[in-house]
Amino acid sequence: MSRVLIGVGASAACFKAVAVCSALTKAGHEVQAVLTRHAAKLVTPLQFSAVTGVKALCDEWEPANPSGMDHISFARAADLLLVCPASAGLLGSLAHGLAGDLLGSLALAFGAGKPRLLVPAMNPTMWEHPAVRRNVETLRGDGWSLVGPEDGATACGESGPGRMSEPETVCAAVRAALAR
Repeated sequence: MSRVLIGVGASAACFKAVAVCSALTKAGHEVQAVLTRHAAKLVTPLQFSAVTGVKALCDEWEPANPSGMDHISFARAADLLLVCPASAGLLGSLAHGLAGDLLGSLALAFGAGKPRLLVPAMNPTMWEHPAVRRNVETLRGDGWSLVGPEDGATACGESGPGRMSEPETVCAAVRAALAR
């Protein structure tokens, strides 16, 4: 099966990323989770390791590979990059090519010809903010595809566009992207 890199951003919806990893692993994909430092404050890397059978990565200064070049080796080995959930801050970092952490470095090292999916999750007002909209358009222009967001209740108690797509929807988008 395929190798899927899943970047996990800091959002109240990041618990859904665990379900996505679990479903993709059960479907036979090799899944490598990479959490941002802030995401690891909301969910533990151990949760991802438990459902994928692969050690989740969080710190580029604690490399999994002896070469210390995880961002290069994992990016080259993967067939698809999925960022789930993608917070407003993470969208901005990716849109501006910032490599302030392992996920940012991986995104820059990931080949432009391979599928890259973003699954936004944030407050509806944040989703509608002009800066976020500009970042999304930049990312689309750079070859990223979006899955969602959906209209609905968000973690902050507000309702509207910004709710992360459900794991089944995300997994269907991954399957479709890999089939192309």
